[in-house]
Amino acid sequence: MTKVLIVDDAAFMRMMIKDILQKNGFEVVGEACNGIEAVNLYKKESPDVVTMDITMPDMDGIEAVKEIRKFDSAAKIIMCSAMGQQSMVMDAIKSGAKDFIVKPFQADRVLEAIRKVVG
Repeated sequence: MTKVLIVDDAAFMRMMIKDILQKNGFEVVGEACNGIEAVNLYKKESPDVVTMDITMPDMDGIEAVKEIRKFDSAAKIIMCSAMGQQSMVMDAIKSGAKDFIVKPFQADRVLEAIRKVVG
C-alpha cells in the first residue's frame, strides 16, 4: 500500500486529500500543517509520496522540498498550489518536486499525479 504524507496549513484541505486517498486504497501516514512538521514527519514515516502545499507559515513548501531532498534525494513530492502560483510551482519543480496539482482538488487529478509519481 502506498504511504502518503499530506502537508497543508488548512485542515479542510488535508481532510479533502485524505478522503480522496483513503477511498482509493492509499495509506495516509501523517499530516503536517507547515514545512517544519513536514520534514520531521518525512524522516519519521518515510512515506512513498508527499502532497505539499506551497504557502504555509514557519517554513513554506519550497523550503520544505529542499530540506526533504537534502535528507532523501529520491523523495517523491507533489506540490499543491492555488491558482496564480505558477512561478512558485516552477521554483518547487526546480527544487525537486515531481508534479503539481491545483486547488480546488479534483479527485481524478490527485490520483493521476500520485500514481504517475509513484510509478
